[in-house]
This record gives sequence, structure tokens and C-alpha cells, in this order.
Amino acid sequence: MDKLKINIVIAGRTYPLSVNNTKEEEGMRKAATAINKLISMYEQNYAVSDKQDVLAMCALQFASKLEISTIEKGSENTETINKLRELTNLVDTHLK
Repeated sequence: MDKLKINIVIAGRTYPLSVNNTKEEEGMRKAATAINKLISMYEQNYAVSDKQDVLAMCALQFASKLEISTIEKGSENTETINKLRELTNLVDTHLK
């Protein structure tokens, strides 16, 4: 399957990319839109003179959301496993 060639604009710069399918293209375009919105928000609300600073702030926000999500999922998994163990112990106790 041939790769699709697309252009993505982030912070006023165009980046040519190759994607595998339309789903990946949609994801890239949505991500670029989210980045550009966040850039605008930072530029409007903070006295930031350098695009690199704004992009670093965007990268930090997106990366921290991902890490927080990972931590929360790990915590949920641990809680689920502990509850399953408790239920298993209760069933074992009642079956004996």
C-alpha cells in the first residue's frame, strides 16, 4: 500500500508527512489542530515572545496528559486486581 503524502501546518510552518491510511491522516490533522489551538491560547494568555517556548509548553502539556492517563490506568488496574483477589477469596471461603 502506498503512503499518503500530506502537509501539516503547525505554528505557521508546513511539514510534509507520509501516513499509512486515512485514519492516520485524520489523527495527524486533529493533533495539528489541537497544537495550533494550544499555541494560540498560550500566546494570548502569556507574554511569550519565542515560538520555541510556546512549542515546549505545548509539548509539556500533551506529554503530561499522557503520563497522567498512564498513571491513572495503572492505579485502576491495581484496584481492579485487588478487588478480584478479594472476591476470589470470598468465593473460596464460601466453597470450603
